[in-house]
Amino acid sequence: MTGFPLHRPRRLRTTPAVRRLVAETRLHPAQLILPAFVREGISEPVPISSMPGVVQHTRDTLRKAAVEAAEAGIGGIMLFGVPAVQDAVGSEGTNPDGILQQAIRDVVAEVGDRLVVMSDLCLDEFTDHGHCGVLAPDGSVDNDATLERYAEMAVVQADAGVHMVGPSGMMDGQIGVVREALDGAGHQDVAVLAYTAKYASGFFGPFREAVGSSLKGDRKSYQQDPANAREALRELELDLAEGADLVMVKPAMAYLDILRQVADASPVPVAAYQVSGEYAMVEAAAANGWIERERVIMETLTSIQRAGAEQILTYWAVEAARTLRQQ
Repeated sequence: MTGFPLHRPRRLRTTPAVRRLVAETRLHPAQLILPAFVREGISEPVPISSMPGVVQHTRDTLRKAAVEAAEAGIGGIMLFGVPAVQDAVGSEGTNPDGILQQAIRDVVAEVGDRLVVMSDLCLDEFTDHGHCGVLAPDGSVDNDATLERYAEMAVVQADAGVHMVGPSGMMDGQIGVVREALDGAGHQDVAVLAYTAKYASGFFGPFREAVGSSLKGDRKSYQQDPANAREALRELELDLAEGADLVMVKPAMAYLDILRQVADASPVPVAAYQVSGEYAMVEAAAANGWIERERVIMETLTSIQRAGAEQILTYWAVEAARTLRQQ
């Protein structure tokens, strides 16, 4: 053995063809899910100032966005409704003719099975206090009263034709209650994507503009403490026992370690949500010329998949899918 160095890892980095051949992580459009907002009572899309390029859709523009997403080859669309009226118990969330249920029917009619049509199952968009559940007299979120509302929401969303519901409120027992409600209403084939490890994060700020949230206080009493990791695995165990079909970590980029632990332990598919604040940071830095926008978008998505996500919710889903198809 002569010469130094004998081992030259750079041999496998020399050309784009070599790098492509040995890549360990490969993103595919079908792994991407587009979160989309539809707002009641508007005639034109409303731009979301803190999320450049993202809008609150009308029903018509949402249908067009769904077709565009299907044509790009992404895997799914996650729908969020923004009602004209909010109240203490989020009544519009269980109104069969509420904006979210109308949007589900619209998108299913437009794209059929070309996309997995998903819906957010939470009350924060529909309540006038902005919390994810029903409030007790002392102002705290009443876990069990909230579960009753989630069961109702699950059924009306399934009746509207949704393929998959996403309980995101972090109430104890929510997956079991939703599963039981769906099965009891004859919707055994509607899947449940559990927001298993959803942290009380500062990265959710722009989302609150997107859904018109009037949150008072914070959600630290029900979303997870960013300091805790083992707790996520306990939540995973409970969600699996209650019948989750897929599980999720949210946010993604500040919680890649959690994502890896959940992926290593989960027997069901694992998703991650690249949330509004993560999107806004990249867009803002790119607008200032501080980073290469397209390169960083793909790098962030690759990091999320590399950490263990098999599905990624991202506001760049359609753009990223088109980029991948060109490679």
